[in-house]
Amino acid sequence: MTPTARADGIDVRPITEAEFTDWLRAVNTGFLRVPVLSGEEIEGRRERFVPGRYLGAFDGGRCVATFRSFDQELTVVGGARVPADAVSGVTVHPTHRRRGLLSRMMERDLSAAKERGDVVATLIAAEYPIYGRYGFGPATWTAEWTVDVPRAGLDARWAGPADGGRIDLVDGEDVRKLGPDLHARLCRVQPGAIDRDELWWKWNTGAVRVDPSWKQPFFAVYRSVSGEVEGMAAYEVDDNWGDAKQPLNTASVQWLLGVTPAAERALWEYLCSIDWVVKVKSGWRAPDDLLPFLLPDPRAARITSLADWLWVRILDVAGALEARTYEGEGTLVLEVAGVDGLTGGRYRLEASADGAACTPTTESADITLGLVELGALWLGDESAVRLAALGRVREERAGAARKADALLRTSRRPWCPDLF
Repeated sequence: MTPTARADGIDVRPITEAEFTDWLRAVNTGFLRVPVLSGEEIEGRRERFVPGRYLGAFDGGRCVATFRSFDQELTVVGGARVPADAVSGVTVHPTHRRRGLLSRMMERDLSAAKERGDVVATLIAAEYPIYGRYGFGPATWTAEWTVDVPRAGLDARWAGPADGGRIDLVDGEDVRKLGPDLHARLCRVQPGAIDRDELWWKWNTGAVRVDPSWKQPFFAVYRSVSGEVEGMAAYEVDDNWGDAKQPLNTASVQWLLGVTPAAERALWEYLCSIDWVVKVKSGWRAPDDLLPFLLPDPRAARITSLADWLWVRILDVAGALEARTYEGEGTLVLEVAGVDGLTGGRYRLEASADGAACTPTTESADITLGLVELGALWLGDESAVRLAALGRVREERAGAARKADALLRTSRRPWCPDLF
């Protein structure tokens, strides 16, 4: 596509590599961060640069709005992984708001994603009201717990996992060796999980520094009794001795992965057993995480934040609905209202435990919904019955919303462990 210029003289176009540093400064400005960048940070972030996937809006040669996307793999219900267009780095300078710059960048990117064959687009929304108008809906949520360790009721003499496994502290090099395989195993079973490339592991273990405030965390690995790595956590601990010079430290989890319940239990018990630690902050977890009920007193873990997290914009309705599995069996005709001419229409979904077929149809619809609602329902988290009560889904046949829930909802909630 060619650069787009309007009467206001603002061009929306892909940036050149020579403009990358100015683009980064514009991102920092948009996110209210200091616009000065170190050479190490610039070069570290340059490794992600892909021509054509970084967009900028230029007013008189100055970058005043930013947008980037990159290839991503997203795990759907049942463990299949679909190609996604991950959107990030979206900013508009406060001097250039309400001029349609985001709409122009989004339109360009989603059109290219559709042409590439991406099934969905994804993003983490900094502000709730913005992205619904582009067809994105909140598909996963995240919760953070704070554990009051003395109240939890755990054995103060804890000396290791009761199942015969072990916890080891390791360094960043070990994490880069062991982490990718563990994370790939998680992605095979966790709807909502996204891939982590090699650069992610470098950034998050200090091999490549892109954040001036980054400091080395502690890394803990859980190995089962057979010696297999089944869990891993990164955490930091503050230095708080209180007014009476008593240790009142908090351990804050940056990320924790477990591919078995035993691994999750062992890692949480380990974190709650660290000397001088009286609080544990869980980091981003699924709202139905096991954590509270791994404690003898679940009330020792209280939710301190709960928010929408991964937003999904369906680009290929049939491809998205056929990619996932279904616990129930049935047929549903959906009228999907598009927002930009890229996606929409009427589809017949036939689902069973053996798979699904989704095809365009002229049959009468059972249910009518928008892309926002379809994105929220797709990974199994949202309820069509609830959306119907809110007036966001319309039943064309009585009971269709309940039927949709029987097909689409899942027994465990989807979860995206990562920010991007």
